[in-house]
Amino acid sequence: MKAKKALKKLNKVEVLLSNVMEGFPGNNDGLENLLGAAKVSITEAIKTVGSSTATGKTRSSARFGKGRNGRLSAEGRRRISLAAKKRWAEAKRKGVNAVTGRRLTKTA
Repeated sequence: MKAKKALKKLNKVEVLLSNVMEGFPGNNDGLENLLGAAKVSITEAIKTVGSSTATGKTRSSARFGKGRNGRLSAEGRRRISLAAKKRWAEAKRKGVNAVTGRRLTKTA
């Protein structure tokens, strides 16, 4: 899970926990202690995740290598073209349209 998403979820949990603590009467000391401990844990988790996002990169460049420019290489384009041609040929053999999947009609 990405740090930003984890922070959002932890903040939601903290708000919900605060609402539960406010909703219960003060005479349940055991429950109040448990909820208080849970809230402290959530707060520490938020600080930990927040500090890890502030340190910089989360992915190591050694693992992922150079960034790509988001474009297909000539080889990738060729492979996609060949795969599409195979699908179309298979569909034609079966007598169906490759895009819609409907049966082909014979024209006279």
